[in-house]
Amino acid sequence: MSDLTESSKRPTVLLTGASGYVGGRLLPFLEQQSIRVRCMTRNPDKLRQSVGQSTQVVAGDVQDRDSLMRALEGVQTAYYFVHLMSNARDFEEQDRQAARCFGEAAKQTGVQRIIYLGGLGDDGDPKLSPHLRSRHEVGEILRQSSVETIEFRAGMVVGAGSLSFQLMKSLTDRLPVMICPRWLTTPTQAIAIQDVLDYLLAAKDSPQCGSGVYEIGSPDVVTYGGLIREYARQRGLRRHLVFVPILTPYLSGLWLALVTPAEYEVGRHLIEGLKNPTVVRNSNAMETFPVRPIGVSEAIGRAIAESQLAT
Repeated sequence: MSDLTESSKRPTVLLTGASGYVGGRLLPFLEQQSIRVRCMTRNPDKLRQSVGQSTQVVAGDVQDRDSLMRALEGVQTAYYFVHLMSNARDFEEQDRQAARCFGEAAKQTGVQRIIYLGGLGDDGDPKLSPHLRSRHEVGEILRQSSVETIEFRAGMVVGAGSLSFQLMKSLTDRLPVMICPRWLTTPTQAIAIQDVLDYLLAAKDSPQCGSGVYEIGSPDVVTYGGLIREYARQRGLRRHLVFVPILTPYLSGLWLALVTPAEYEVGRHLIEGLKNPTVVRNSNAMETFPVRPIGVSEAIGRAIAESQLAT
C-alpha cells in the first residue's frame, strides 16, 4: 500500500489557534500520531514556518462561514482554541459570533467531535468576570450546535510561555514588594501545561460519551498569593505581598507594564478574573480520562526549568 493511500485513511484533525500557547504546544504531539493534521489560521504563510512537513495549513477565519466550511471539510475532530480578547473591545459578542459560526459549519460538514478549552469558574456567580463568563458561553454555544463537544475548564496554566504564568513570573522577578488586591487570597487550582495537553489528547481518542463539561486542575487548592510565594521560594527570592482592598486602575497599569503591548488587553482581562474562585467542583474529568495531574509545586518547578532552558 502506498504512503499516499495509507495517509488518506487516517482521520483528519483540525487545530485552530496553533499560533497560540496551548495550540502551539499541542501541535507537535498531534503530528506524532497516525492522523492527518490540518491547521486553520488567518496567516498561513507565517504558520507554515513552524509546522511539520506533513501538516496541512489552510486559510480560515472563525467569522467567515465559507472559509470555515472549506477548513472543516472531511474533519472528524476539531480543536477550538479561539479567544478574541485581544482583537476587539466587545470581545464577548465577537466570541459569541465566532462560536456560533464554527458550530454551524462543524455540523454541516459532519464533524464528529469538538474539543474546547475554557476557564474554571462558577456559572452561578453573579460577579463572574466578563472573560470567564464569555469562556463558558462559548462552550454552551458549541454544544448547541449538536456536534459532540468536550469542554475542558482550567484555571491558570502553569508553563513557560503561558501568559498567566508569565505575568506572575514577571511580577515576582521584578518586584521585591508587591501591592496586591485581596483578590489574591481567592482559591484556585492551577494546572501544569503537560497535564492540559494530556487531557486534550485523551479527549480525541475517548469513546463517544456525549457533550460534557470537564473541570481540570492540580490536586492542590491554593491562592494566587500562594502561587507567587511558591514561585519565589523555588527561585530563592524574598518577596513581600502587601494587600489592599481593591486593585485600582493605576496599580493594574503598573502590573500590566510588565507584559508586552501585544499582551496588554488579554492580561487586563486575566487580572479582572482573579477575584473569582477557580476551583474544580466536579470530579468527572478524573473519572473519564486517564490523566492524573501533578501538584502545584512540581508544576512551577517544571515551568521554571523550562523557562531557564529557553533563555
